[in-house]
Amino acid sequence: MRSRRNLVLAVLFLCVAAAAVYVAYRSEQMDPPPAADGGSKAMVAVTLPAELSDQAIEGQVLFDEHCAACHGANAAGSENGPPFVHKVYEPGHHADVSFLLATQRGVRAHHWKFGDMPPQPDVTADHVELIVSYVRELQRANGIN
Repeated sequence: MRSRRNLVLAVLFLCVAAAAVYVAYRSEQMDPPPAADGGSKAMVAVTLPAELSDQAIEGQVLFDEHCAACHGANAAGSENGPPFVHKVYEPGHHADVSFLLATQRGVRAHHWKFGDMPPQPDVTADHVELIVSYVRELQRANGIN
């Protein structure tokens, strides 16, 4: 059972890696979007969901602890990292596994001009699952499916 899971993860990794290479060579890096209010640290305006699931609430706590310093409060981005409440991170373009791979291996800058993201060894796979739940609920509340 474990070897089958590892095989599935390896195949997913190869697919995500191939897509990342393709995108890296086919597109230029984007400038960060302008601040939502013309000057604050947030890069995009984020509408909060009326209610978060229990899993997303746990994810919010972890996001605030591990991700918000760069990706901003409520994943709105900052001068240090891109917003996740953005069409670039919609599930059809960045699958949930891409967040896991980013935390485990880091990411070379390919969409934004923020520089490379280093691996985040303190963020576990279980943490990422909860964080992604939070991000996806934020995205849905903002019309990103």
